[in-house]
Amino acid sequence: MPSGSDLPYSGTPPSTPAALSPELLYRRADLSGLIFTSTADVPPLDGIAGQDRAVDAVRFAAKIAKPGFNLFVIGRAEADMRRTVRSMLEPLAATDEPPPDQVYVNNFADPQRPIALALPAGRAPQFSKAMRALIDDLGAALPAAFSSEEYQTRRGAIEEVFQKKQADAFTALHGKAREKQLVLLRTPMGFTLAPARDGQVVPPEEFRNWDKDKQQKVQGDILPLEKELERIMRHVPAWEKERRDDVRKLDRDMATLAIGQSIDEAKADFADLPAVIAQFEAVRSDLIENVAMFVMKGEGGEPIVVDSGTGGPFDRYLVNVLVTREPDARGLPIVEELHPTLGNLVGRVEYLSRQGALVTNFRLIKAGALHRANGGYLLLDARSLLTEPFSWAALKRALGQGKVTIEDAGRVLGLTSTVTLEPAPIALDLKVVLFGERMLYYLLVSIDPELSEHFKVLADFEDDITRTPDSEAALARLVASVAGREGLRPIARDGVALLVEHAARLADDAGKLTLLVDLIRDVAMEADFWAGETGEGVISAEHVARALDKREWRASRLRDRSKESILKDIALIRTEGKTTGQINGLSVIELGGFRFGRPTRITCRVRPGGGQVVDIEREAKLGGPIHSKGVLILAGFLAGRYALDAPMSLYASLVFEQSYGGVEGDSASSAELYTLLSALADAPLRQDIAVTGSVNQHGEVQAIGGVNEKIEGFFDVCNARRLTGRQGVAIPRSNVQHLMLRKDIVDACAAGRFSIYPVASIDEGLQLLTGLPAGERGEDGRYPADTLNGRVEQRLHDYAKTLQRFGKANPAAQEGSGTAEDAS
Repeated sequence: MPSGSDLPYSGTPPSTPAALSPELLYRRADLSGLIFTSTADVPPLDGIAGQDRAVDAVRFAAKIAKPGFNLFVIGRAEADMRRTVRSMLEPLAATDEPPPDQVYVNNFADPQRPIALALPAGRAPQFSKAMRALIDDLGAALPAAFSSEEYQTRRGAIEEVFQKKQADAFTALHGKAREKQLVLLRTPMGFTLAPARDGQVVPPEEFRNWDKDKQQKVQGDILPLEKELERIMRHVPAWEKERRDDVRKLDRDMATLAIGQSIDEAKADFADLPAVIAQFEAVRSDLIENVAMFVMKGEGGEPIVVDSGTGGPFDRYLVNVLVTREPDARGLPIVEELHPTLGNLVGRVEYLSRQGALVTNFRLIKAGALHRANGGYLLLDARSLLTEPFSWAALKRALGQGKVTIEDAGRVLGLTSTVTLEPAPIALDLKVVLFGERMLYYLLVSIDPELSEHFKVLADFEDDITRTPDSEAALARLVASVAGREGLRPIARDGVALLVEHAARLADDAGKLTLLVDLIRDVAMEADFWAGETGEGVISAEHVARALDKREWRASRLRDRSKESILKDIALIRTEGKTTGQINGLSVIELGGFRFGRPTRITCRVRPGGGQVVDIEREAKLGGPIHSKGVLILAGFLAGRYALDAPMSLYASLVFEQSYGGVEGDSASSAELYTLLSALADAPLRQDIAVTGSVNQHGEVQAIGGVNEKIEGFFDVCNARRLTGRQGVAIPRSNVQHLMLRKDIVDACAAGRFSIYPVASIDEGLQLLTGLPAGERGEDGRYPADTLNGRVEQRLHDYAKTLQRFGKANPAAQEGSGTAEDAS
């Protein structure tokens, strides 16, 4: 027999737990540190309460100027992380010089690869305006220059030289032809020589009647002249080329004169920007070569008006201002991209439809969030970023390369073959801030090793803060800040106190206050609405309470249907009397952010067997792994406490009655153990006390979640039937610190009509539920026979003897029985 020191409970016997006093069921706010009548008298919170760890991470990430130290902010969505981080970044960004403007200009050497230029902040619009004004001016100046008398005179001289060369050559040929009685004719097929008489062409019929000698003489005279004609015709293209070259040179000279002054004036304001000066010179060269665009004539002979609209022929000379800041602006940009598609993130190239074809140019390049935030801060939602194709990979490439390259998803997938641009990459220097849930971050860390390369700083926002008078006062000031920021009516002192108490309820802990600001703000805004409905100028506790009640009522349809099924005895739940092997367990259901408690009957049946504790939920594939673990712990508890000198010889089945969905969690394991021990000891359990709490192999009752909702779920059923004064709920003693119960429950407990019992061990719970002493092992190593533990131990010994007798009388059957038990 083991000694008492080997057992989990020794020394003082367990006592039956007493009901909790009402002051332990609800902790009221202590705002004695603040003297105010309403939030109008409370100074707003200067800073961020309870987020020291996250605040330090944000400040560190914002200040460190090393690559890869971007920030990943994690926490609950209701923690108002975006506003908090932004409020911290704004003063840090406001003191710095703004980053440069970014523009794209035409690459005249390779138009498919536009050139990116960085200009001082605010100079890009000036550059764009100057270039547009230049082109507009040249649209008028160039046609005027080419219509001038000087140009026409010089152009006429060139044409005259060309015409004279042709005329002189043909005049000489005509003279030689006349000397030979020949004439030069122009025909549709070109020039030809023919015999003539008195300057008139001899008809072909007459020529054929001439004698042979005369014909041969004429042909002999024609042959050298034809060679002379051929030589002249060979010189005509060369003369034409000389004419074109002279005209082109004249056009260039004239364009140079007309353009030079305008360009020199335009670039004078950018003498400090070599890249801009170089672009003006490139424009000068291209204008000289393509001046014909400006002097083309329309159908009516009028010059074509310069059109500088997107897609026009003069786009090539204009400037695409990608990103710009005000000239007198200070501070770094803080950009939040809510829809981080690939194009919205890294930019895109747009197209125009022209005569059924898609065309583009550098002016159709559009900035992405990385361009707009360059030099500052870019805020992104991690889930949105990860769900957009190619965006996460593109962001990592940009951060890794230190430059942003415009990418096209269609071309990446091979879905389009349209001729497009390859804009020059732009140098990237910014801080990226990602926001996401904790699970998303940890999952991403586990599957993407590059995350830690690019996001080296983690800011983990707390969900709650320890509740002290100072933290309550800080929360009251936070409520005042929310009321001021949202334009709400002042909130009275009692209304603030109720919001503080609700914050503890949201934290699931009377000793904590939630830091999920959005949840507090939503209640305050609804309370402001109800105050407006009653015409009040101040939000009181009555309005806050009404807001809380209305929010619960709107979401409680399923809870009320569940309670209705119990009250109509469709779902069987007893709230009076005693029953063996049966107890009311408590569970929490959460749907759409609304949680409510629901009692569920748990039953157990036992018989002699091979030592199995069967979880029917698991066998039916309705039980989750944590619930199954809890049931397996029961077997460990039985074996460790009772099967000390004999094998476990029972077969027990546990089930959640009328449960048609999945069962998960171990918060009902103590209730399951009570039913198991009740069935073994044949000791009825009180049905007017519902039970929650997990248990370990030593019989210690452990804390669970949702304790307030569980108590309220059973109370609502009992209250609807009739409170007898004996009803209550047994909870783990470690959960007492979490109690923030509804006022009607606290009042019922104060009046003795309902009770909350703290339980630390299974033995304490058994004494409460059965009225029998749990019992401790005596000096002989056995439990007293008149105790509950003694009755359980005796029943297990009886089962072992039964199996032993059955085995001796029928060995083959015993073997088969064992196989059947194992299978079950």
